[in-house]
Amino acid sequence: MSRQYDFRLATLDDAAVIAELVCALTQEITAATGAELVEQVKQTSELCEKLMAQGEYAAFLALAGQEVVAIATFTETYALYAGGKMGVIQECYVRPEYRGTKIGAQLLTKVKLYGKQQAWACIELCTPPLPAFSRTVEFYQQNGLVPVGGRKMREMLE
Repeated sequence: MSRQYDFRLATLDDAAVIAELVCALTQEITAATGAELVEQVKQTSELCEKLMAQGEYAAFLALAGQEVVAIATFTETYALYAGGKMGVIQECYVRPEYRGTKIGAQLLTKVKLYGKQQAWACIELCTPPLPAFSRTVEFYQQNGLVPVGGRKMREMLE
């Protein structure tokens, strides 16, 4: 089923809804992987607003009427291997009841068009762990992203 949605760049006023959906994404991943979850919607909202105000973080929102039903958050960075300036999609989430409506593909298209306007060489993202999220990997592949090897790893420094 495909339908029309409205899309727009997020503003500082959208920090709370972005945080809500990012926390929903985190809950979904932790539930499927058995990882520990520490939900911090208020802190996430405050950080989102701070990063957006600094120009370090942005998001596209997808709306069904007045309700935000999907988000794609991203940041701009640089990498020699990528050919210079690039975009990194940090979080991409569609509320479960809107999956299968092509809204995710439309959202990715918005980010790609934005990236072209910003002269990004490419966009990258990291998928949740396999095999629990093999459908997620398939979705990104169907929408033009290709695996480039490895999985990101992280060590927190604070």
